Amino acid sequence: MTTQTVHWQPLPDVTALSQAAVAVVLDTARAAIAARGAFCIVLAGGTTPEAIYAQLAARQSDWGKWQVYFSDERCLPAGDAQRNDSMARRAWLDRVPIPPLNVHPIPAELGPETAARRYAETLAGIGDFDLVLLGLGEDGHTASLFPGQPLGASSDSAAVLAVHTAPKPPAARVSLSAARLSRARRVLFLVTGAGKRAALAAWRQGQELPARHIVPPGGVEVLFDAAAGH
Repeated sequence: MTTQTVHWQPLPDVTALSQAAVAVVLDTARAAIAARGAFCIVLAGGTTPEAIYAQLAARQSDWGKWQVYFSDERCLPAGDAQRNDSMARRAWLDRVPIPPLNVHPIPAELGPETAARRYAETLAGIGDFDLVLLGLGEDGHTASLFPGQPLGASSDSAAVLAVHTAPKPPAARVSLSAARLSRARRVLFLVTGAGKRAALAAWRQGQELPARHIVPPGGVEVLFDAAAGH
């Protein structure tokens, strides 16, 4: 396993964390567009990202040059309110002028195997992501990479994994592999709340967690609030 470099960034509360995350997203977008003419971002699900997405909806950017992908998805019907892409659209994507063709949802309604294959085809021509947003579950999972299940961490792993036995419903999901999530110029974890305290402590102590297998060349940045970090 490649050693993970982590830049820990404690913040006093959720408000400060959200503000810091919004600044990272917009600054990284500006730099990527200036350097390469486009910004490729991978979105996370969850309540903390949702608050950040809502703030982004009120900000300005060169939205036409954004390319939006997703770290994972629940195998639910397209448009289901519990899907990560539905949340992102509600909070943000449908409220800014990102061209519809620049948003690349995982077709999880097709089932894990077919959706994983289709999304791997979508990603086939894409190089390193500019920014990957991720969360940390109470059990140390990230995206839909759960403890004790395949993580796709080796260099020859598939880009996208079919998940059949997620411990949280729904059991059927699709997730980018640890190897594909690691192909990024910048990775930002967002960790808030007392419920994440044990998982964050385990990570900082070097215990075996799925989150430890995200190993981009520049390391990962972890923003965490006081509730999660104490």
